[in-house]
Amino acid sequence: MVTSQSGIDLIKSFESCQLKAYLCPAKVWTIGYGHTSGVKPGDEISQTKAEQYLKADLVKVEQDINKVARVPLTQGQFDALASFTFNCGSRALSASTLLRKLNQGDYSGAANEFSRWVYAGGKVLGGLERRRRLEKRMFES
Repeated sequence: MVTSQSGIDLIKSFESCQLKAYLCPAKVWTIGYGHTSGVKPGDEISQTKAEQYLKADLVKVEQDINKVARVPLTQGQFDALASFTFNCGSRALSASTLLRKLNQGDYSGAANEFSRWVYAGGKVLGGLERRRRLEKRMFES
């Protein structure tokens, strides 16, 4: 499966596009739409490069989800997982109770796990609470 435009729009709405490198709340250097690989203080990119990074990062996320999800997924479920994984990382998804419940066929239990992932730097962030609510809603759609 691949992320639909609705999933991409959800990711973009939370990541926003920053063309200059910045330190995110989790203290990771970030640029574009949440791109972190190789980003250093002072880096600057174009809008075109930001879109290229997003597409490349999404391909990796999609491959990782397709490897670890062992049950049928709706497009909404896949899109929610793509947003979650884009934000938290593939390692977090693969080790999560969310994935364990999903692969056990407990779709409702998996949906309820989104709300546990609202911390950055040990603190609850309102933006993450909102993102997880929307991911859960998309997952359940």
